[in-house]
Amino acid sequence: GESTKRRSHPRPMQRHPLSPASMIRSLWGHRQLIVQLTKREVIGRYRGSVMGLLWSFLFPLLMLGVYTFVFSVVFQSRWGTVGGGKSDFAVIVFIGMIIHGFFAECLNKSTGLVLNNANFVKRVVFPLEILVWVSVLASLFHAVVSVLVLLLFIVATHGAIPWTALTFPLLLLPLIFCSAGLSWMLASLGVFLRDVGQVIGVLTNVLLFLSPVFFPVSAVPMEFQRIMLANPLTFVIEQSRQVLIFGHMPDMMGAVIYLAVSLVVAWLGYCWFQKTRNGFGDVL
Repeated sequence: GESTKRRSHPRPMQRHPLSPASMIRSLWGHRQLIVQLTKREVIGRYRGSVMGLLWSFLFPLLMLGVYTFVFSVVFQSRWGTVGGGKSDFAVIVFIGMIIHGFFAECLNKSTGLVLNNANFVKRVVFPLEILVWVSVLASLFHAVVSVLVLLLFIVATHGAIPWTALTFPLLLLPLIFCSAGLSWMLASLGVFLRDVGQVIGVLTNVLLFLSPVFFPVSAVPMEFQRIMLANPLTFVIEQSRQVLIFGHMPDMMGAVIYLAVSLVVAWLGYCWFQKTRNGFGDVL
């Protein structure tokens, strides 16, 4: 009787807040949990290896050494009209590789975030949306270590770091929010469309050659430069080189516009994730 009536009514779907303020509240309110899970993610990456976290420093150091040898010694490459020592081209390329590597890692990991943490989906009290922040911050940790290696290399080869390097975090901030927004979208799509992971893997590889990693934007024909500027990595890569190597102040107006657009992208991704998360349990 009464128990049958209760079972006949479906369980109401949980409503999740969608406002921009709720996105920030979720980040700040769960900051301790995010930090703990990020630490576990970073340490878990090297669990079982002899040198552990030391690999996060040695790997970018090794790659920078390889880039310096290949581009400066073998190819004897020069960056447009920029002169300088043999290592300059390798340093310029390495900055582009760091930015692209961070963005690509965030997107590639995002498609399996919910799938790989299916046990959290069933827990009503767990804030599922913070998995994206954990992924982004773990990727950011490795990117920051690579930047530290780069700065040490610049000191060793040039004697000093431009003071404008202090503005570099201002360029990273918009990219962080943009990466989070896209990661929320892809994390949700990855649950319902399992092929998304394969597609994103291909697209991020293609993006490496459609971004100004191995060449400046000025080397691209004028009719294609506007298309390149639509690439979310173009502005960050170009401006990062200006502040870290050439000692120029960043384009602050461009940075403000990029931050505004990135916040909108983050909010849209957050809304999409929150609207679709009630269906995760049915698929998983």
